[in-house]
Amino acid sequence: MESNLFHLQYAIDTFYFLVCGALVMWMAAGFAMLESGLVRAKNTTEILTKNVALFAVACTMYLVCGYAIMYGGNVFLSGIADVDVDGVLGDFATREDGFTGGSIYSAASDFFFQVVFVATAMSIVSGAVAERMKLWAFLVFAVFMTGFIYPLEGAWTWGGADVFGMYNLGDLGFSDFAGSGIVHMAGAAAALAGVLLLGPRKGKYGPNGEIRAFPGANMPLAALGTFILWMGWFGFNGGSVLKLGDVASANSVAMVFLNTNAAAAGGAIAALITARLMFGKADLTMLLNGAIAGLVVITAEPSTPSALTATIWGALGGILVVLSIVTLDKLRIDDPVGAISAHGVCGLLGLLLVPVTNGDVSFSGQIIGALTIFIWVFVASLVVWGILKAVMGIRVTEEEEYEGVDLSECGMEAYPEFVSGKQ
Repeated sequence: MESNLFHLQYAIDTFYFLVCGALVMWMAAGFAMLESGLVRAKNTTEILTKNVALFAVACTMYLVCGYAIMYGGNVFLSGIADVDVDGVLGDFATREDGFTGGSIYSAASDFFFQVVFVATAMSIVSGAVAERMKLWAFLVFAVFMTGFIYPLEGAWTWGGADVFGMYNLGDLGFSDFAGSGIVHMAGAAAALAGVLLLGPRKGKYGPNGEIRAFPGANMPLAALGTFILWMGWFGFNGGSVLKLGDVASANSVAMVFLNTNAAAAGGAIAALITARLMFGKADLTMLLNGAIAGLVVITAEPSTPSALTATIWGALGGILVVLSIVTLDKLRIDDPVGAISAHGVCGLLGLLLVPVTNGDVSFSGQIIGALTIFIWVFVASLVVWGILKAVMGIRVTEEEEYEGVDLSECGMEAYPEFVSGKQ
């Protein structure tokens, strides 16, 4: 009987991991659609190329070395052995302490679930540097981000390793349930480093301080991308429960799904109202970023708040993302899709809200953890971006930017029948 129960729990938890991983993988399509909708038509093909290519790079680099850095074990060279058919424990993935109440699942499914998180972090960078970065410089950076920078900070957090041998974030009371800081703020930190070295798009800011709007080419695609991200987030947060094969875990998964959805809705409503009060119009782009902001905020702790609390937290994110986007524009930090605000600023908010409902977490631990993640990713990314800028350049020429990077980087337009490269 115990052997049969083991097989059943193993199968359920493994299958749940794989389904949630597939949902998170689908978020790659959401980022691609959102970003291609928010950039100008002449840059659409290149942004799509980046999103598909970065996903492939992330999967390969995490397989080659990223997973080993973050959790130990070389998947690329040795593969992963699972539990054998007789129920004898082999080299399988387990969280907590094995069969007695712990999470038991295929180690291959654990790798698959983790690798799509890496790709998500890199996708955040893509939108922030859009419309003026060289494609190949971006992809070279993706190699370092997904193979080394992200896995190292992941080792200090989810991997449980000491930070440069000095302190352990878990011992300090740090917690990040599904990655508000570890994934989203990290991606935003890497994006911010790139944007600062890259500079704003030509003509975005006038000589007298005026800010010029560059409307996106396809709002239906941007809205579709947001809905895809919203849907994929159920796998992002729900899968982070790490198991499904018992009553307590099933109830936890249900609560995580409920709170994830509530926070997204709260963020969308709050951002829409904030934009209406500030601009006098219902701004679709702020509405979309508000939903994403709510999702980012709740990702740090979707299991302990009530649905009402989750909605309020999401609303705080929705308000904050609008204020942050406006502030960054005033500071001449050009982020075409609002990624730094939605994922970075709101990721920090999510971390700081965790101790409100989780008594095992301390505010000091959250602050130290957030600083550790941000400083490491920002400084490491700044170094990599700086080397790339010196060696191969990271920005296209002024003429190429005017014509659109679709033509200079990819040699084709996304809408050749409707627009010319100069529009």
